[in-house]
Amino acid sequence: MTEKTGVLVCGGGPAGMMLGLLLARAGIEVTVLEKHGDFLRDFRGDTVHPATVRLMDELGLGDEFRALPQSRLGNLALPAPDGSLVTLGDFEALPAPYNYIAMVPQWDLLSLLATAAGKEPGFSLRMNTAATELVRDGEKVVGVRYRTADGRAGEIRAELTIGCDGRHSTLRREAGLVPKEFRVPFDVWWFRLPRPPEESAAPASVTPVAKGAEALISLARDDYYQVAYFTAKGSDARLRAEGIERFRERIAGLRPEFADRVAGLASMDEVFVLDVKLNRVKRWYLDGLLLIGDAAHAMSPAGGVGINLAIQDAVAAATILADPLRRHAVTVADLADVQRRRQRPTVVVQTGQRVLQRVMFEKQFAGKRSGPPKAVLFLGRVFPRLRKLPARFVGFGPRPEHAPDFARKDS
Repeated sequence: MTEKTGVLVCGGGPAGMMLGLLLARAGIEVTVLEKHGDFLRDFRGDTVHPATVRLMDELGLGDEFRALPQSRLGNLALPAPDGSLVTLGDFEALPAPYNYIAMVPQWDLLSLLATAAGKEPGFSLRMNTAATELVRDGEKVVGVRYRTADGRAGEIRAELTIGCDGRHSTLRREAGLVPKEFRVPFDVWWFRLPRPPEESAAPASVTPVAKGAEALISLARDDYYQVAYFTAKGSDARLRAEGIERFRERIAGLRPEFADRVAGLASMDEVFVLDVKLNRVKRWYLDGLLLIGDAAHAMSPAGGVGINLAIQDAVAAATILADPLRRHAVTVADLADVQRRRQRPTVVVQTGQRVLQRVMFEKQFAGKRSGPPKAVLFLGRVFPRLRKLPARFVGFGPRPEHAPDFARKDS
């Protein structure tokens, strides 16, 4: 069975759902395929940065967004050897009301975008439907073949197919677009720890702690801590072989105040590893196909910028492509324009992440330094005005996008 749509978006993550909403508001028929049956996945990117909060206001979704369960992060601080904290990124110094990072469960954000998009007549969301291969007419991509969770196969043809299917993109592999990989010295292990009611006041900062070849960050959620443990890349098999008791000891050693709750981790099955990647494809498109977000450029978790960069890609793509899509006249040059607009911000952010890895992580995970570099702590202490620069870079990025006029609505 062959079906047809205007634009086919493969992947119902932040980039895919935002792009589907924007194109639907442009009056374009758009179908989003999502391989899972719901949006409920643990430890996805939950940081919503100021640029995205502003975008939600421009789309008329600000009130609904702020009604979602969330906590706010006001600054990034590092511990000094004397036990004091040195603020490096002060988000609260940015102009209000976009002066914080919102910690929002990604499934709530995606559900909000899906509900808003569902109000548009040309929008369709198909869950439990995974794109399995590209359909071509000569050299042009004209759609995908798919398979549903119950095993049903089919084909959807579209004027334009857009891959938003993440760092392990099926569409990218099918297109033969191989990303260039950059070295990453660490992986991340995510897990939850209980957060008692008496600790209900959300902290205003994110404070990494490091010791030897290990580091840890905890993010306060409504009734639990979302914890990220960092150590040298390729350590997953060793950590799991050591067992849960040794892992608990590692966590308590880094954060002694968590010693009374690490027993809440019953087994290593509750610890999820993220194989951190930092890469990008040289070319984001073929005739009839465009990649955006992690499918085009996987980001390190440093700064939590991946979700927001992907959303910025979606906004740029919708802004540039809406008119040619309405005219049924999308060209390869239009797709190149999308990459041209988003290429530089991607390179700048990834370069910043690579510098951060060298300065903050490489010696740490090689066991050659424990704790932040002295020079970084010195700059944070002596030049407090510099704190606004990393906050601006992380919060808005080098080229923040605004909602196109056709997508704007009042709250």
